[in-house]
Amino acid sequence: MTDLTLHILLFTLAAAALLLAPLVIGIFIRPRLPTEEKVSVYECGEPTIGSSYIQFDIRFYVVALLFILFDVEIVFFFPWATIFGGATQLADSRLTGETRQQLTDKLFNLPAGTTTPESVLTSSDALLLAQTGLADLLVFFGILLAGFAYIWSRGDLDWVRSMMRQNQDRSSSASSMNSSRD
Repeated sequence: MTDLTLHILLFTLAAAALLLAPLVIGIFIRPRLPTEEKVSVYECGEPTIGSSYIQFDIRFYVVALLFILFDVEIVFFFPWATIFGGATQLADSRLTGETRQQLTDKLFNLPAGTTTPESVLTSSDALLLAQTGLADLLVFFGILLAGFAYIWSRGDLDWVRSMMRQNQDRSSSASSMNSSRD
């Protein structure tokens, strides 16, 4: 146990040293020539206007999270495409026995020559595997579309229209207040 603790301690110290070394070296090496332009706030190449402590609309964050969510979900299509492509290749009944063995090894990620002629994936089994993969993908894509429809129905994707609706609601509530005072 002491040996493991010593290794962890050495690893932690080495990691800290490797992280701090460039920072300390940079303090001594980099030039110190501050000018008014260099120390001013830089934001997208434009001079800053107003305070930096303003509140952003939450919709910026919602749109960013929705993009990340759907972008990550699309990544799951790539492994499916690999398996589906291999299974559809094996579903071809015109393949020779040697080619079928090579494709079976590749599909199941086995070393070359592992599959025997008795354990080769037949074209009917490969077709069933491809159909199952397609059904799985359609279910997965259906769930994605259901989530997209829900987000759309909530109005999270209606950027301008919701702003117009808020302004109309404000103006109608203000006009109703004014008419109630009269």
